[in-house]
Amino acid sequence: MIRASRIAYLAPELPAATAIFVYDELLGVMRRGIAVKSISVRQPIIPADDQGDLRRATEVLYPRLPVMLVLDALWSALRLRRGLARALGWLASDMAAIGIHRFSAWKLAFQWLAGARLARILLRDGCTHLHVHFAHTSAQIAMYASAFSGIPFSITAHANDIFERGLLLERKARRSVKMLTISDFNREFLLSLGIAPQKLAVVRCGVVFGRRPGRAPHPADTVFRIGTLCRLVEKKGVDDLLRAIALLHHEAVPVKAVIVGEGPQREALERLSRELGLDDRVEFAGAMAHGAVVEWLRSLDVFVLACKKDVNGDMDGIPVALMEAMSQEVPVISTRLSGIPELVVHDRTGLLASPGDPADLARHLQRLASDPNLRATLGVAGAEHVRTEFGQDVNINRLLSHICPGYRAPAPSAALASTS
Repeated sequence: MIRASRIAYLAPELPAATAIFVYDELLGVMRRGIAVKSISVRQPIIPADDQGDLRRATEVLYPRLPVMLVLDALWSALRLRRGLARALGWLASDMAAIGIHRFSAWKLAFQWLAGARLARILLRDGCTHLHVHFAHTSAQIAMYASAFSGIPFSITAHANDIFERGLLLERKARRSVKMLTISDFNREFLLSLGIAPQKLAVVRCGVVFGRRPGRAPHPADTVFRIGTLCRLVEKKGVDDLLRAIALLHHEAVPVKAVIVGEGPQREALERLSRELGLDDRVEFAGAMAHGAVVEWLRSLDVFVLACKKDVNGDMDGIPVALMEAMSQEVPVISTRLSGIPELVVHDRTGLLASPGDPADLARHLQRLASDPNLRATLGVAGAEHVRTEFGQDVNINRLLSHICPGYRAPAPSAALASTS
């Protein structure tokens, strides 16, 4: 237990159905007996329906009318005179570094105002540390709040926020207590930007689903059940999965695939499925309640995420959906991209195809379809790898060891179960 501590959590949208791993971690920290203040930059576009209590307890920084934020923030800045000079100095330096002529520099000024409002909230509620998920907008607000308040902050960096929207990353890391990130791949990337090694550490997005062993594999001569769960955007590679399924169709492998999720590409993907003649083999199931995911996962023979870079260079880090599937002893297939090979170790905890290569993906699918024993072996090994390296308990201990001085992890026998 950390005496007299209260951690504030800040995320772009909290609690959001599209970022379950953030509020799962927050709730896990609370189960450690640590007080947590939940703060969201804006109202979630798709709120987590099963988190009504957390949603009501979460304070939102951006009001519906931006002018209200400006007025509130200016009042906050005037009341925080002790940190005002430092906060102004950081803002002026940061805007000059970006280029005063660029729109992103002037967006910083608005985020500086949000930081003033956040600082007042942190001081009002007795927070001793601010932890922020994502290294873009929310981290920019957090560092200015820290300048105003003197309250230290830390960051968990993920993927898009550093690869595509990585603004002022070295400065954010230098001003923070720690910049955590979800993979060794990301850590090496951040090191290449000149961030000091002592500022970086790897903390995974820990999976919450408890392992439920004993899932019997289906015989090789029955319908091969494929599932994917993701936002329907280019970097998830659902188009490559559809083309791989079409290749299996030509090989006369009986397949039923269920695609769970929504997104801007849904209409185009449904059209591609029809063009490939997959109407009777592929179902677009839409969004699924988080509480229903475990049973659905356990009905599958394989879970697939065919991740790839999109046209803007954005790519996944280590998708939580892969961890969730592996936690249920479901064999997985993904791609050699970013930090994914740290989770899916080829031929040990799953299979890896080349990104953007439907033929390679189809070969791996056919291999699993014809070998129930391999599916069972990969499923058990994958679940154990998730438990020891990607489980919520071990990663909350890692997180708190970096952001809470004096934190002691509970003994293994007393550790809280990461189940839902």
